[in-house]
Order: sequence, then structure tokens, then C-alpha cells
Amino acid sequence: MALRQTYTVLLPFPTGGGHWSTTGQELDLLDVEANALRSAGRLELKKTEAGESASTSTEAKKAATKKAE
Repeated sequence: MALRQTYTVLLPFPTGGGHWSTTGQELDLLDVEANALRSAGRLELKKTEAGESASTSTEAKKAATKKAE
């Protein structure tokens, strides 16, 4: 089953049936649904606290590895 990710709307776009998204709205989309909208600068992947701490620890590990070399 394909995983959906949460995206935040930066610029409103038509969602179908005469409806539009709103700035700041959070949408759960598949990667294929979000790809063109991200390329056009209309969406960004929502940052989560868990994801931010994981990326921070990864960056810290990379820095420590470089210092060790």
C-alpha cells in the first residue's frame, strides 16, 4: 500500500469541483499527487518534530564522522 505524506499548501490551487485549497492547509497526498505541485512551489512537505530530530541526529553523526577522519 502506498504511503501518504502530509503537505502544507504554500500557494492555493484548484482541488476539483470548483473548490480551491487554502494557504496553510494540510493535505495528505501520495508522492505522485504532490510531485508537480511541489515542483511548482505550491506545496512543501510538512516538517514533523520526530523527522526534525532524526535529521538533526543524522547531521550530528556526519559531523562527528568528519571530525574523526
